[in-house]
Amino acid sequence: MAKVVVMPKLGLTMTEGTVSKWLKKVGDAVKEGEPLFEVETDKLTNTIEASASGVLRHLFVEEGVTVPVLDKVAIIAEAAEDISGLLGSAAPAAAPEAPAAAAAPAAAAPAEKKAGGRIIASPAAKKLAKEKGIDLALVTGTGPNGRITEDDVKNWKPAPAAPAVEEAPKTKASPLAAAVAKDLGIDLEKIGAKDRVLAEDILRYLESTREKAADEAPREEVVPMNGMRKAIARNMLNSHMTSPTVTANLSVDMSAMKAYREQLKAKDIKVSYTDLLVKFIAKALTEFPLLNCSVEDNKIIYKHYVNMGVAVALDNGLVVPNVADADKKSLTEISAEIKELAKLAREGGLPMEKLKGGTFTITNLGMYGIESFTPIINQPEVAILGVTTMEDRAVVRGGEIVIRPMMTLSLTFDHRVVDGSVAAEFLQRVKSLLENPALMLA
Repeated sequence: MAKVVVMPKLGLTMTEGTVSKWLKKVGDAVKEGEPLFEVETDKLTNTIEASASGVLRHLFVEEGVTVPVLDKVAIIAEAAEDISGLLGSAAPAAAPEAPAAAAAPAAAAPAEKKAGGRIIASPAAKKLAKEKGIDLALVTGTGPNGRITEDDVKNWKPAPAAPAVEEAPKTKASPLAAAVAKDLGIDLEKIGAKDRVLAEDILRYLESTREKAADEAPREEVVPMNGMRKAIARNMLNSHMTSPTVTANLSVDMSAMKAYREQLKAKDIKVSYTDLLVKFIAKALTEFPLLNCSVEDNKIIYKHYVNMGVAVALDNGLVVPNVADADKKSLTEISAEIKELAKLAREGGLPMEKLKGGTFTITNLGMYGIESFTPIINQPEVAILGVTTMEDRAVVRGGEIVIRPMMTLSLTFDHRVVDGSVAAEFLQRVKSLLENPALMLA
């Protein structure tokens, strides 16, 4: 029985998806549970499995097209099953392609055309021909009734061109100029020299060509936002409109943390500063629950767990996967989980549940040398901590100027529920823990 495949709803907030890649083509056999296509949402890329077995008979959506959730994207049915009632106004589905025949003889005639001059070819063949710039009228079809298949296009080779007769250049040129022009593929006729072309004439010609190309280059380019970029824009605007925010900055002496990290490394425990911050800040959040809550309908929802969001930059945006129950996990568990989440995020394979339920977020721009910034709250959380670069600075200790590795923490908080004094106390507690790691045991 024919099955209509729809754009799945992969989360409560998902309203549309983009078919980024079809893993099967029309005419392919499909088994239930087998990967069928990839969907790009505003947060990640998911592989969608076939919901039935049969033959992929029709595609409603090409690669790169965005459609609302639950819209039709394909039909799976038996090879000979009538699916006309499911197509609506769509073009009839392509029948499965016949196996490619042996290579056609060189003298075979080009593909026959139907009345009106239309070439009989499968959609896959048409698409491939368009990509390769092949005129289907030159391709011999080996399918039923001379129908051109995708393999016909793949196997097609142009007739060998007659050997070009190299003509002697009409324009005179010095041996060096002639050699340079030949290497660069420049027509000496275009140089416009008065007598004979010299090497410097070619250099002037190249310079004028570059200047002309620069003058003709478009000054602006309009590129539509992709799904992830649109979601980021929407979420950032929503956060800005929802929370009246304040950002507080506090510098921390990281000498003790550097020494602590080196001690761990000596024991073959390799962790990043982000791993350490997640562990230490999770401890502080258990003591300051107001920084770990959310706001909903004028109600404050306190969370008795810490799901620490760690922002991960991608080529086209960023995502914030969560380390669930970070306050209850060991440092090595946190480190391993952060590495795995970052890997999945960059591969587009993050499970949706890892992107929901966060209670606090850390965003680190230290690797870019940033000294201070104002992060935007990841709704519905009430605070986010920006981590900046660690650098040696001159500070006063015991009345003397000394050099210390300093890092500035930038805490943005929702002033509807978090007062400045509470935010300041929280930052002071984080500073105390980072400068005195032994306090983690207290």
